Amino acid sequence: MLDLNKISSLVEWPTIRKGIEEQFYGALNYRPGAALDLQLRLHDEQEVHGVTRRQIVFNITENELASAWVFIPDGREEVPAILCCHHESPSGKDEAAGLDDNLRLAFAQHYAEFGYISMAIDMPTVNKRQDGKREPYDTRSFYKANKKTSFAAKMLADHKRALDILCESKRVDTTRIGVIGHGLGGFNALLLAACDDRIQACVASCGFTRFTGDRFAGGWAGLENLTLLPKIQQCQEENYPFDWEHILALAAPTPVQVITSTSNALHDKPKSCQKAVNSAAKIYKLLGASDAIDHFTHHDGHTIAPETMEVADEWFERWL
Repeated sequence: MLDLNKISSLVEWPTIRKGIEEQFYGALNYRPGAALDLQLRLHDEQEVHGVTRRQIVFNITENELASAWVFIPDGREEVPAILCCHHESPSGKDEAAGLDDNLRLAFAQHYAEFGYISMAIDMPTVNKRQDGKREPYDTRSFYKANKKTSFAAKMLADHKRALDILCESKRVDTTRIGVIGHGLGGFNALLLAACDDRIQACVASCGFTRFTGDRFAGGWAGLENLTLLPKIQQCQEENYPFDWEHILALAAPTPVQVITSTSNALHDKPKSCQKAVNSAAKIYKLLGASDAIDHFTHHDGHTIAPETMEVADEWFERWL
């Protein structure tokens, strides 16, 4: 596995980056689909806490529809936007919209009240995309139907489609789009920051631990039927082609705020996140963006606390 700390020259980075990308996309089994015209219809619209909340239905592929919540604040044209990735909750996008009991994770409502356009979609297998025969986050049916890709790649493709919708809006300043997520949402936020240049700021809470030393590498702790990266699950630990520092490095120089709980955490090795951030920070420094990656730790467990929301708010205020 490549040691990022040994890269000493910016001249080396483009070639090394290409090699990391090839390994990363190979493990994802990610294959971009053909570009599709966006077909979107409004399903519902309400005024909530001074902002407009819309439920829309749109096409993800030729044969697949999904729905989303979009929050639109009153006021000026061309405002920044934030895509809000829900965590491993059965309620999916409704969590981000503030429609379930965990209001700390109501990111879409929260940021709309701050003046951002915000959006949340369901991950596959959840809420309106749930297979009635399976529990949420059970990916066994997915892999029966999709043998040449990974569930992580599917989530990435769906969130890219959500960015297409935001970029089509006349109200969105497309040079100021951010992404936030907690838990599995943090995982998705980081993938998007690494793979899509339209993301200009990312906040990821409790979204990963390094594969090395992680009993659940390629899967997700607490969800035994959720397989994210089969090729990583099949690797012996000493043979991982890359680790999370390499994914973070692919995001550079996009501003990334990593938030990690080091007490009562969901992940096996939460303190290893610091190693990943420190290694990736070498690439950020080479690119002249030393201040664009940060790691905030807390002891509140696998949750979002008021102080971590303050960190997230400040990050978006700074970079968007």
